Amino acid sequence: MTEPTRREQILATAADLFAARGFHGVSVADLGAACGISGPALYKHFPSKQAMLAEMLTSISERLLAVGRERVAAGAGDPAAALRGLVDWHLEFALEQRALIVVQDRDWESLPTDAREQVRRLQRRYIELWTDQLLSIDPSRSAATTHAAAQAAFGLLNSTPRAGHSIADDDLRRLLGSMALAALGVEAAVGGGG
Repeated sequence: MTEPTRREQILATAADLFAARGFHGVSVADLGAACGISGPALYKHFPSKQAMLAEMLTSISERLLAVGRERVAAGAGDPAAALRGLVDWHLEFALEQRALIVVQDRDWESLPTDAREQVRRLQRRYIELWTDQLLSIDPSRSAATTHAAAQAAFGLLNSTPRAGHSIADDDLRRLLGSMALAALGVEAAVGGGG
């Protein structure tokens, strides 16, 4: 794995601060201090705090979609295997990026309109990966039902910022993975869950 760029380090720090205090509760001076630079020096990397938020949420949506496509391809035409791969990937993301989940939930309205639309487009494509697999397993389901099932699974998997305070990450991964797969109507792989 490559070392994160300075820009990526700033985004990670911003995500932690936004998650802890909210987008509007963090000043440019706060961000600069947390990154070890002056607030105005942040403008060498990002034109504004909103631009940071936009890149943060757009880039995670792009990554979710890209890796999601890889997991579906790795399922080699087996929709249940693809869904297990998608659940596993989403859990990996959710456990490693708790701050981003909080920021997405709480600070969505602070995104500039064009960034919000871009994130929505990417999220729709990501949901389509899931719904396509669900429809392949059970073509009698309606598109609305499969969409709702995928959204419900995301809600469960994205509960990691709130659910993991008294349980180890490995145990939380197994618990949420098995629950998501059961909710989607997919059996867990032999020897484990999501």
